[in-house]
Amino acid sequence: MNLRAALAPLVAGTTWRRGVFLLLGGVLALPYGLLAVTFGQLLADSAIPRPLVYVLLLIAVLIAVVPLLLDGSRALEIAAVRALLGVDLPEPAPGHHGDRETRLRSALWIATHLIVGALVMIALFSALPMALAFIAQQFGVGTELTSREQFGPLDGQDSGWLTVTGVLLLVGLGYVVAGLGALAGSMAPVLLGPAQAERIAALEAQATRLAERNRLARELHDSVGHALTVATLQAGAAREVLDTDPEFVRRALTAIEDVGRTAMDDLDHVLGLLRENGRDRPVVAPQRTLADLDRLVTDARAAGLAVDAHRAGDPARVPAVVSREGYRIVQEGLTNAARHGHGPVTVRLDLHSDALELELVNAMSRPGRVRPGRGGRGLDGMRERVLLLGGRITVGPDGDRWLIRARLPYEETR
Repeated sequence: MNLRAALAPLVAGTTWRRGVFLLLGGVLALPYGLLAVTFGQLLADSAIPRPLVYVLLLIAVLIAVVPLLLDGSRALEIAAVRALLGVDLPEPAPGHHGDRETRLRSALWIATHLIVGALVMIALFSALPMALAFIAQQFGVGTELTSREQFGPLDGQDSGWLTVTGVLLLVGLGYVVAGLGALAGSMAPVLLGPAQAERIAALEAQATRLAERNRLARELHDSVGHALTVATLQAGAAREVLDTDPEFVRRALTAIEDVGRTAMDDLDHVLGLLRENGRDRPVVAPQRTLADLDRLVTDARAAGLAVDAHRAGDPARVPAVVSREGYRIVQEGLTNAARHGHGPVTVRLDLHSDALELELVNAMSRPGRVRPGRGGRGLDGMRERVLLLGGRITVGPDGDRWLIRARLPYEETR
């Protein structure tokens, strides 16, 4: 069992992937090695003027250093680390340019990657062929390569020790690659991890996504909740008069079909926005606004809820975001009235030049008692909608009535 654990790093897939990562650094280091050899030859040639060599060397150093400091180089290293080292580093924040500390950390990582990769590549090109030759001569293959050579205290006649040496070279090389790969994996978050500004940008983006998902959840809750309430009331009323008033049953089924289709459109809209596969074209349905208020009131009346609606002003002059939120507030108010209220509902909308004022009033089923669901998602959603628009809202019992009064400020659309 201990032997298996000891040999596990040599056969693990992670070791091979990390070896590829290290060799990638060696490949990237080749141009730097060629530059070093070239300038070594230039400096050794006394016929070439030294000032010219130094100027060319300075230019070459600048060209060699610039890629280490580029944001694109850091992004490529992060992608390689995630794919080959298995380290879950976050992507660089879009539009974010790293500060000096981030660039220096990234440059140190890239330089270390190139140097270590070059050393691993040299070890592979030198130690690996030698180890294979030592092992092969044990089986009579390539003996001419080792029979006349001296390898430290060993010569071509020490075939057994040469074989052991070859095996030890291979095993040692495997452990070196596994160790360097593990060290690279542990150091990657330190040198390539996000800077403070990137962390803040990522948190802000996450907060924005969560806020958008919460908004979509509210939209879905209000739309589907209203549709289910209307469908339930219609179905219950139709069941009562199924044998005596088939015409009412027909109207009820039509109303259920209409609200169900509307709810499906809203559901498609939300799912289309949440769909993350960019190849799929999201289904976008128009969002409900105050222009659809008459349809909403008609559906509520068809469900058996007496609604007395009054509107003053032109909905077209209200900004779209205020119009959508105003519609959802009225929808949630009518849904709650159908579920928990008693008697007719009075809806008033006053569309002023600077604000939308709306009011919904209906009697409570049990005077003096707060209706069920107070503080639930529907009422919380109303408050969130109003607060996000900088308005104010009053929701709760008013004597024996349930009152919703809200004011949503805006700049008039012309």
